[in-house]
Amino acid sequence: MTTSTGLDIRRIGGRIGAELLGVDLSADLDPAVVTEINSALLEHKALVFRDQNLDDAAQLRFVSLFGELTTAHPTVPSVDGRPHILPVDGDEGIRANHWHTDVTFVRTPPKASTLRSLVVPPYGGNTLIANTAAAYRDLPAPLRELADKLWAVHTNDFDYAAHAAPKNEKAAEHRRRFVSRKYRTAHPVVRVHPETGERGLFIGGFAQSIVGLGPSDSRDLLRIFQSYVTRPENIVRVAWTPGDLVLFDNRITQHYAPDDYGDLPRLLHRVTVAGDVPAGVDGTLSHVVEGDDASHYTPAAA
Repeated sequence: MTTSTGLDIRRIGGRIGAELLGVDLSADLDPAVVTEINSALLEHKALVFRDQNLDDAAQLRFVSLFGELTTAHPTVPSVDGRPHILPVDGDEGIRANHWHTDVTFVRTPPKASTLRSLVVPPYGGNTLIANTAAAYRDLPAPLRELADKLWAVHTNDFDYAAHAAPKNEKAAEHRRRFVSRKYRTAHPVVRVHPETGERGLFIGGFAQSIVGLGPSDSRDLLRIFQSYVTRPENIVRVAWTPGDLVLFDNRITQHYAPDDYGDLPRLLHRVTVAGDVPAGVDGTLSHVVEGDDASHYTPAAA
């Protein structure tokens, strides 16, 4: 589809994902173009911009068009001299091979995330992104009705790489930093998207328990709901080339980075847009269970 501003939007997945052509993200974008990109993001959930070859400053400038930026991470250091950029470096042990939504352990997780590829392996190292609204629609009616009523506690005390022993001292140090400040936040299992009104399953790797249930029942229910998120129909796979940028709606997606590239280098830079407080089906807002309000990380917390 070609839009009125000349953007060429091409679907790359049946239920999620589009590639946008005809735009130079390093340029000063007309507000109408930004509006169309945002509309495409709401519809397709994940957008791929090929061969942009941005530098850090250009990535920051582009992402800031969609709202105020967070800092890099609540606990993990940023790129030197760039407090808003998180290095996603396979050599540093940052291999997010677990389905998750970014930073859901704080009360105001990011609205949107961008990843920009600097170094990619010749094979493997893709990113998978899942549509959690499609997953919610896939649920049988009794499961949807149950999910609408449930709340889950999300915590960074479970590192999404914790199921495997650290590969090296760098990975072990990353894990120590990741959990150096503990957060636990209760979010609705079904989040209502603040712009579209869509309902999506708001769970993922940081969701560790269901409020009111014990560990065994929590694990079983989260496993059932998560199995709908990760159905192949609901996933798009992004194969990186250097210079690509991916923008995805963190409010209604999960993502996963397969650890399938051995010791080859892989480096992405992540920049995220500050989000709001999630609301459940009945309008109740998320609340902090343990930890501070993360105002050092996201301006939305204030």
